[in-house]
Amino acid sequence: MDLSQYFVKSELIPAIIVEEETNEVLMLAYMNLESLAKTMETGYTWFYSRSRQKLWNKGETSGHTQKVLSIRADCDDDTLLITVRQTGPACHTGSHSCFFKTIWEEQ
Repeated sequence: MDLSQYFVKSELIPAIIVEEETNEVLMLAYMNLESLAKTMETGYTWFYSRSRQKLWNKGETSGHTQKVLSIRADCDDDTLLITVRQTGPACHTGSHSCFFKTIWEEQ
C-alpha cells in the first residue's frame, strides 16, 4: 500500500486517537510517513514529535501503550482516525484522555 497519498498536502498529518470500548477521543498527535508505516508494522502507535523533531512510540517510557485496531482516513486523505485499545492513561498528565479541560458547555 502506498501511504504517501496521505502526505501530499503536508509532511505531518493529524491523527485522532479513539478508544475502542467507549469511542472516547483520547488524544490528537501528528504522524509523518515513517511513523504511520511503523504503526502499521508494529500494531502500536508511533507519532512524530514536533517539539523534539523525532519519532516517538506511545507508551515507550510510561508503559501506557495503544494497541491499534483500525486506521481510517478522512474524505480528504489528510487526517487519520485511529481506534486503539488503551493501556493506562493516554495523557502525559495522568488523565485518561487529553481532553479533560472544559472551556465551554451549553447550560
